[in-house]
Amino acid sequence: SAVRCEATVELHGKTGVEMEALTAVQIALLTVYDMCKAVDKAMVMQGVRVLEKHGGKSGSFVV
Repeated sequence: SAVRCEATVELHGKTGVEMEALTAVQIALLTVYDMCKAVDKAMVMQGVRVLEKHGGKSGSFVV
């Protein structure tokens, strides 16, 4: 079994928001863990990454 969690962040400015998107996903997954830990304490959070980014200094990035 698995849970997929995605966060979408949009900003009209000159700074990136990757850290905010990654934080949002981790908090959501920690919430799922907290709700399910009575069933399985060995749950693992893995594969948290930026899948797509557009704009900013480095331009576009898509996995």
